[in-house]
Amino acid sequence: MRILAIDTATEACSVSLGIGDRQLDRYVELERGHAEQLLPMVQELLAEGGVTLKSLDAIAFGRGPGGFTGVRLAASVAQGLAYGAGVGVVPVSDLAAIAERVWTVRPTLERVLVVGDARMREVYWCAFRRDAVPVALGPELVGPESTVELPETRASWVAAGRGLKAWPALAGRCLAAGAEILPDLLPRAAEVLALARREVAAGRILKPADALPVYVRDNVAEVPS
Repeated sequence: MRILAIDTATEACSVSLGIGDRQLDRYVELERGHAEQLLPMVQELLAEGGVTLKSLDAIAFGRGPGGFTGVRLAASVAQGLAYGAGVGVVPVSDLAAIAERVWTVRPTLERVLVVGDARMREVYWCAFRRDAVPVALGPELVGPESTVELPETRASWVAAGRGLKAWPALAGRCLAAGAEILPDLLPRAAEVLALARREVAAGRILKPADALPVYVRDNVAEVPS
């Protein structure tokens, strides 16, 4: 199985290439300039792996939620590369990618609450339970940190994501409810790849035209009052 994964939904710009059991990764955090970095990173990994785009089984991408420009970039690049190579695409939730990242280091956890910084005084958030893949316990939402609902569980759980760093009051609420806090985590192509492997194995590969971003927040121009 050969899968290329890309993610630019946040300040993290990352690319991963899976060739069977082998995995190659590139990751950098940037304030801006993701568009200039992304394709050179892709070309570098393909050269290092000795594969071409046309030899891939699929191209996976972080479909959001995240920054409008970054989410759109990942979707458009995945779509363009997939069209050119004649391969399909696999969209992956960026919040689920963070949950997957948590479970790789905390495999016994029952719940993970992912909170991303949505700027504009809001956060993206969703709670997940552990299965073969992270299973969302509700829709991915955006809103003020006060609207975030904590998981109802007496078992150990983790709250993860940069939204916790942006909103210390929310981090404090999670701590008071018994959570471990991982406030530095961002989505990465490595976890997008991990989740995409299961989709490709199950034959759930979309046409390039279906490489669509998921913003969650529809209005990116107005600042909430």
